[in-house]
Amino acid sequence: MDDNDSAGTGPSDLRADCGNCFGLCCVALVFTASSDFAVSKPAGTPCANLQPDFGCGIHARLRQSGFTGCTVYDCFGAGQKVSQLTFGGRDWRQDADTARRMFDAFPLMRQLHELLWYLTEALTLEPARPLHSDLAQLRAETEDLTQGGPEALAALDLPAHRERVNALLLRTSELVRAQAPGRRRERRGADLIGARLKGADLRGANLRGAYLIGADLRGADLRLADLIGADLRDARLGGADLTGSIFLTQAQLNAAKGDRDTRLPAALDRPGHW
Repeated sequence: MDDNDSAGTGPSDLRADCGNCFGLCCVALVFTASSDFAVSKPAGTPCANLQPDFGCGIHARLRQSGFTGCTVYDCFGAGQKVSQLTFGGRDWRQDADTARRMFDAFPLMRQLHELLWYLTEALTLEPARPLHSDLAQLRAETEDLTQGGPEALAALDLPAHRERVNALLLRTSELVRAQAPGRRRERRGADLIGARLKGADLRGANLRGAYLIGADLRGADLRLADLIGADLRDARLGGADLTGSIFLTQAQLNAAKGDRDTRLPAALDRPGHW
């Protein structure tokens, strides 16, 4: 991921700590030659740029080298959890069975950590206070799921758990967005690719899963908007106000194009390439 010019205040265990990870995103994941990756590689094959110490040999010039996808990706801290807890510091280079199980566990752990990110944020939202007890319980359950071994992760019915979390996050979103003045736009899953939304009042909008690829959101007001799962690749966010928006992630910001006038939630960093 890109270096950033400010330090967010999100939970440290839900932020990537590459120094305590065995380069899992560089090995376990598929790369497909495209605008995101200069080369293709199958899952389970180390990237050619992965160093013996699990560092990246081109980290400082990933974008210039055609690996924009690497600068966008965020594991939510799953890499170090799998490396240091699930497998107790035993790295995938030691034997083929460890490698296979570790590569299978990593994407599952990432999904759990992403859910933890959303649940943790939901617990900070004052309008959602009536749901805080349920949110805290579900967060504790999700955290417990991350503590098991690779066999427990493999046996987990993750879609069912995600559905439970999503239902509660939806209720949280409704309570938060109700605080926005005026009419709240319902654009869940909308095709807004390249949309001209410069200066738009999107306070309290439901933009869950919306396709905002290349959209012009310069100067837009996105306070209290729900952005969970919104595709912000190449979205122009210069001068936009994202303070108070909910369920926005670092990966979404990394994929967008903002500037120093873009206002961000306190838990997130301003990407260095802005």
